[in-house]
Amino acid sequence: MNDIFFRFLALPTLTPLLCAVLALPAQAQLGLGDARKPSAANGLRLPSASPRPATVAPASASDVTRQADYSVAVVNTEPVTNHEVRARVGRALRQLAERGQPMPPAEALRKEMLERLISERAQLQYARETGLKVDAGALAQAELAIARQNDMTSVDELHRRVEQEGIPLKDFRDDVRNQVLLARLREREIETRVKVSDAEVDAFIREQTGARVGSPELNLAMILILLPEGTGETETTRLRERAEEVARRARAGQDFAELARDFSDANNRGRDGGVLGLRPLDRYPEIFVQATQRSRVGDVVGPVRSGAGWHVLKVLERKQVTDLPEVRIPQTRVSHILLRIGQTQTEQVARERAADMRRRIRAGQAKFEDLARQYSQDDSAADGGEMGWASPGQFVPEFEQAMNNLDPGQISEPITSRFGVHLIRVEGRREQVLTAAEQRQLARNMLRERKAQEEFDTWAQEVRGRAYVEYRDAPK
Repeated sequence: MNDIFFRFLALPTLTPLLCAVLALPAQAQLGLGDARKPSAANGLRLPSASPRPATVAPASASDVTRQADYSVAVVNTEPVTNHEVRARVGRALRQLAERGQPMPPAEALRKEMLERLISERAQLQYARETGLKVDAGALAQAELAIARQNDMTSVDELHRRVEQEGIPLKDFRDDVRNQVLLARLREREIETRVKVSDAEVDAFIREQTGARVGSPELNLAMILILLPEGTGETETTRLRERAEEVARRARAGQDFAELARDFSDANNRGRDGGVLGLRPLDRYPEIFVQATQRSRVGDVVGPVRSGAGWHVLKVLERKQVTDLPEVRIPQTRVSHILLRIGQTQTEQVARERAADMRRRIRAGQAKFEDLARQYSQDDSAADGGEMGWASPGQFVPEFEQAMNNLDPGQISEPITSRFGVHLIRVEGRREQVLTAAEQRQLARNMLRERKAQEEFDTWAQEVRGRAYVEYRDAPK
């Protein structure tokens, strides 16, 4: 599989703003166990219609003024309107009601929604100023993903549902477009720079599962020369010399288990030749860990003095815990054809070529595999575009979104990502038990998302701080 596609899907379909637009719960930070669930089960549901009162009292003149549209803030030169804030507040209230959560004070909620709008407006301005765009194809793909994840058969059905909820279709599509733009901005500014170390992965897995993965374990054999309490100086010297003699023989290569049976005063000397067993370091006495920390497997250490006497230790084994709990996740077997965009091929030309390939395949005039081998500009071309079984979060958002919308055997419309234009075909779907390596990659992906969110929050505050913001009072 081409490793340029291997990255975490930071924003599966919706970012927090679009979740608010649809009164959906924003995606929670996943624990490792959540990977057992398909990505479509992350709560992406349209709201049920909010109950409306049977009668409405006539509005006073002052009420009309308050409800009228006017600018409540200006971000650089772009206004944020009272209508936008009220719409965002209303959607947030519906979301809280559906979750059964308490309602915050009205003024506090309004202030929070206004600040979110200001921050998002500043980010969108920055995105447009730096050349980011969302074409019609990307917008259509995002709407299709929302429709599929809300159990709808078409984008038209999604549009009807949105209008039934009292959301103007233009507002909805503008919000979707903005969220796709913000997702691309986040990817460009933050996610490609985020790195996660192996130690961070180990700590995250321990935090999520309780498994001791990544923790070192040690297996020692021990010979104990017991020093009874109250032993005199002469006897103490004799016992210490005895321990030194045992250690010398062990280093000379004499069988350690035999020495344990002949000399050790420990209870396990005859049963297992002094072997203490593989266990985490914190289950060994600290003096044993310190005495052997620089020793290699096979080394003999000691005598080591403790309150019980003298210990001769042999390092039998060192290992890192790699066993993880079983995790099942949905996987998709996928193929693609990639046409790269550059000086020799514009995006429009690449999309037209991909659309023609799709038409020929659907008409039975060409095979997907043959076109992939002939035209695809990806390492998978030699395999007819075959990329193998993919886990959630393995591809960039545009690719993954399109892939999740396809049925087995179906071919996507041309999809544009930062790598170029793709035709995608789903070969099959399954639920798979992850290997330890796959679980570690999943944990790495989730950690990367957590770190990316933290960095994005900081970056967003900086963008907000650079923007000129003017707050405006309601008209009298």
